[in-house]
Amino acid sequence: MIRGIRGATTVNLNEKDEIIHATTTLLKQLIEHNEIDPAMVASIQFTMTGDLDAVFPAEAVRAFKGWSNVPLLCSSEIPVQGALPLCIRLLMTVNTTIDQDEINHIYLEKAVSLRPDLAS
Repeated sequence: MIRGIRGATTVNLNEKDEIIHATTTLLKQLIEHNEIDPAMVASIQFTMTGDLDAVFPAEAVRAFKGWSNVPLLCSSEIPVQGALPLCIRLLMTVNTTIDQDEINHIYLEKAVSLRPDLAS
């Protein structure tokens, strides 16, 4: 079965180190809470709001041992008026036997407001 695992976080500044740190924290929690092995991952799609452009968030994945073959894609979030600023979102597509209602979606920092019903 293929499942999507969602996550989001925010940063305080449009700086490379902040974006990498926030993305790394988000990824670590997604991996831990869903027991993800890189061989299970079909791909990861990242989006960032238009106010973030200091680095591709996918760069954070390169520091994870064994994750170099996972396909990654970065794009801009559509500019919806009033949307949460300084936000990084991801959708990880994985092969798993876990039921849909057992997936742990992770929302951190100010991104908790996006889906309080799913926030960790």
